[in-house]
Parts: sequence; C-alpha cells; structure tokens
Amino acid sequence: MSQRLDHFAIAPELFGPMLSQEDVLKTAGLEHSLVELVKLRASQINGCAFCIHMHTHDARAHGETEDRMHLLNAWRESSLYSPRERAALGWTEALTRLADTGAPDADYAAIAEEFTEREQIALSLLIAAINSWNRIAVGFRTPHPVASSS
Repeated sequence: MSQRLDHFAIAPELFGPMLSQEDVLKTAGLEHSLVELVKLRASQINGCAFCIHMHTHDARAHGETEDRMHLLNAWRESSLYSPRERAALGWTEALTRLADTGAPDADYAAIAEEFTEREQIALSLLIAAINSWNRIAVGFRTPHPVASSS
C-alpha cells in the first residue's frame, strides 16, 4: 500500500475546524477511556490501520488494558465493558454503519439511559468525527508508523 498524498502537508489549514472540534470534544465531559474505545471501535469497523494504531497506543498510554483492546471486536460477548461503554459502543456501530442500521431505537434507548442529553450530542459528534478521520486516512492511504526491527 502506498500513500496517495500527505493531506496534512498539502492543506493543513483545511483541517483547522476538525482539529478544533477535537479540542472541544476533549472537554465535553466524556471520560478518556470511553472516547478511545469509541475511536478504536469505529476505526476497526472502517479498517483504518493508521487510526487503530494511534488509538491503541493512546489508550494504552492512558491505562487501557490489553484484554479490553483485544476483545473490542467482540464487546457484546465480553463482560469487560460497563453498561455505559456498551451503550456507547452500540451507538458507535449504529452510526458508523448508518446505511445498514438506520440508527435503531434500541441503540438510542441504551445511550439515553446512560448519557445525559449533552453527552449524547458529544458522543454522536465524536463518532461522526472519527468516521471523518477514518475516511480521510483510508482514502489517502495514510500509513501507520512502523516499529523499527533491530
């Protein structure tokens, strides 16, 4: 796989609004561990190696366990996730696969039970944002960093 173009090098100013949104979302009241799980799960669904690499490293640096990251693809079958995380992951999958799911009432009911209305908006914006980042990285074939082998 070859990178098609370096979007940040060519048009960094076009990413200003997306980067600003990331800063706003950091202070929106969602816990960091939940944010990273959501970003990682959407990136898994979208097959974004760059984002999977970034968010596993960031989650690990903030104390996320290897088991929870490894089992994220099977979160519905694992007891490692809280009801709040499960609701967020279901909503992440529903919005990431919107054309297939139509954002089911059951998934919305789950987030409505676990999140305030403001948090529901923040979570939905977070999901929309990571899906945008995934589409840019996958579309331009942004390579993930590779550890040097010595």
